[in-house]
Amino acid sequence: APKQEEKKPEPEAPKASVQVSSKAVQELRRKSGAGMMDCKKALAECNMDMEKASDWLRKKGLASADKKAGRLAAEGVVARYIHPGSRLGVMLEVNCETDFVAASDKFQALISELGMLVASCPGVTVVSPEDVPAELLARERDIEMNKEDIKSKPEAIRAKIVEGRLKKVQDEMALINQDSLTDPNQKVSEIIKQTIAAVGENIQVRRFVRYNLGEGLEKKSSNLAEEVAQQTKAKEEEVKASEAAPKQEEKKPEPEAPKASVQVSSKAVQELRRKSGAGMMDCKKALAECNMDMEKASDWLRKKGLASADKKAGRLAAEGVVARYIHPGSRLGVMLEVNCETDFVAASDKFQALISELGMLVASCPGVTVVSPEDVPAELLARERDIEMNKEDIKSKPEAIRAKIVEGRLKKVQDEMALINQDSLTDPNQKVSEIIKQTIAAVGENIQVRRFVRYNLGEGLEKKSSNLAEEVAQQTKAKEEEVKASEAAPKQEEK
Repeated sequence: APKQEEKKPEPEAPKASVQVSSKAVQELRRKSGAGMMDCKKALAECNMDMEKASDWLRKKGLASADKKAGRLAAEGVVARYIHPGSRLGVMLEVNCETDFVAASDKFQALISELGMLVASCPGVTVVSPEDVPAELLARERDIEMNKEDIKSKPEAIRAKIVEGRLKKVQDEMALINQDSLTDPNQKVSEIIKQTIAAVGENIQVRRFVRYNLGEGLEKKSSNLAEEVAQQTKAKEEEVKASEAAPKQEEKKPEPEAPKASVQVSSKAVQELRRKSGAGMMDCKKALAECNMDMEKASDWLRKKGLASADKKAGRLAAEGVVARYIHPGSRLGVMLEVNCETDFVAASDKFQALISELGMLVASCPGVTVVSPEDVPAELLARERDIEMNKEDIKSKPEAIRAKIVEGRLKKVQDEMALINQDSLTDPNQKVSEIIKQTIAAVGENIQVRRFVRYNLGEGLEKKSSNLAEEVAQQTKAKEEEVKASEAAPKQEEK
């Protein structure tokens, strides 16, 4: 039998005769990202047909990727893409199996492409077609079934046509079914599988979020001449009011005597400026008003600033930035939208400093989930109220005061969940709401923290316990079994 087999070497001849040029290998490597020897073998197998060789490699890579798809991916990165101008931002979590792969160039290139793709496709709202909400599909199905063109079709095929249309809707909403930016002939799912084949680990796009600056807010129409006229009129009224005030005060000069005698040192002014961020003359006036008491002067400035800020709080803030904070190591990320009235203020140092502090604060406070106490969901408060009312310590109190005690506890829960009620990182004696109002007073525009989102890498995923010796033993055993299987295959062919 072996002699008969030796007389049939014909199938191997064409492969041996194919001359694979290094230029073709390089081109295929550039297209596919596969190894040099794999590219050479693919070209030899496909008689130097570049398209067939590319498909051959993809099929080989996809088969390898499918085997890895069932493995747990709990490492990876929390990444972000902020479009130039900070008006559009994307944050996403992509998981792999080890932090070594997470730091690799291929994985980082995939992350970068996914971020840009989510930013460029506003219709993409889910990772895969299976993630499209069932209620949305039910609504779309109802709409499609009542369309005139569907009603004109035979009843037997209507459902099938509608399901085809719903599948198209799902594909348009799913990230993995979009065309790749680097190769429009491939879908994102194929690019992910190729990366899986290249790095040797399972990769999962877990979630993403997109923020468009000011979406849903109604911007005011800009009329420069009208705005200038309004500002001029307001200034004239302010000047008239300030001129009228001294005439009334001239009859009572006594309170001014002690202020004139206060000597304000430049060192004290500098210290108060550092603490408050107010102007030099404002600090000097505050110290003079408060007889050099630093604490009272600080409060005086804050009150002055807060009064100014409260007047601006009603004005529309539809400009601003979409910003991000990624903690070193890319395992924790925050994206937030903070609005102001003009892009000039959005680019200012004071506004950017506020953004930076807010991002770090959200990252450092996992219990903070809403912007203000009013944003805490009503159903959560109702559940907490029910729990509190049934606690033993509450039941032991007089019935007349139970509700009041519970409401006090609920207020504490709301404050702990609200960003604006947290202590400032730069000054723990002040709340974030006060820092925001001071920034409003400094920049002269209304500022609103609109929303934020926090991603912790792998939260909710169960990580496998790492045992290096056991893993090496399993891999060695699997390799030995693979070698035995490959050695057994030719023997079966010989028979």
